[in-house]
Amino acid sequence: MGTENSATAPSSIAVTTPATPSTATAAQSTSAANSTSAATAPARTTLRGTLQAALGVAAFSLTFPATAWGLESFGAWSLVAVRSVLAALIAGGCLLALRVPLPARRHWAGLAVVAGGVVFGFPLFTTLALQTSTTAHAAVVVGLLPLTTALFSALRVGTRPSRTFWTAALAGAAAVVAFTVQQSGGALTTADLYLFAALVVCAAGYTEGGRLARVMPGWQVIGWALVLCLPLSVPAAAVALSYEPVHLTWHGVTGLLWVAAGSQFLGLVVWYRGMAAIGIPKASQLQLAQPLLTLVWSVLLLGEHLTVAAPLTAAAVLVCIAVTQRARG
Repeated sequence: MGTENSATAPSSIAVTTPATPSTATAAQSTSAANSTSAATAPARTTLRGTLQAALGVAAFSLTFPATAWGLESFGAWSLVAVRSVLAALIAGGCLLALRVPLPARRHWAGLAVVAGGVVFGFPLFTTLALQTSTTAHAAVVVGLLPLTTALFSALRVGTRPSRTFWTAALAGAAAVVAFTVQQSGGALTTADLYLFAALVVCAAGYTEGGRLARVMPGWQVIGWALVLCLPLSVPAAAVALSYEPVHLTWHGVTGLLWVAAGSQFLGLVVWYRGMAAIGIPKASQLQLAQPLLTLVWSVLLLGEHLTVAAPLTAAAVLVCIAVTQRARG
């Protein structure tokens, strides 16, 4: 009787090796590192956006003193038109060099708002105001601009800042307005109409620019807005220069170059990038420090004098800025 061998086929059995303490610790460390990296990424973005917005505020703080310098050489209309042309040439050169495609058609309406408010409206109205107003009085409009921008943002973008945010914003705006009005003697002048008009159009331009900066780089927002104004700014500059006398001085040329390259282009580039990173309401509150910076530059560059209220107002403004940056909006 033949013996039948029941041969057992070899089979592989998967055995899970227990994780050693060192392996488990390494896995936990990797997981913790990934969590920490994910958590710190938004913080880095917020910090970078805050710094960029602050650089924009620093650039803007020189606008009024530089405009006052520019008015030594150019008429108001000439200064506004020429600065727009120069800034557009800088922006257009960058756009061409980098071969940036035209924005989508749906963005052109928003760019027109930016152009009308930031490129044309605000420079024109503030320059006209500075013909009869001091830089301290003109700083009133900057003190109200953060609050107005936040209001426009709530209406246009749908942001809903917290009650704490609004309380701190109103307190900061009140402190800045009280200080700047006191500096100018509290008297209303014919320049106030220009200043209030500048306030409205600039807040609209900032809000629309901040919205567009979420879908395209901030420098392209202001770049295309400047280029969009060229068909108007070039003939306007030619007409204005033919009617208004020009007396070139070192102050006048320096002021023109700064408002064109610094305020009109580079400052707005970092400003819109900052707004896109940290949000329009929070970025706008950084501008609460702008009037005080402007007054400092006015002392250094224009020889104006400040009262002892300046450091007290500065401290109040910095507290308000800190609160708005921490408040959820």
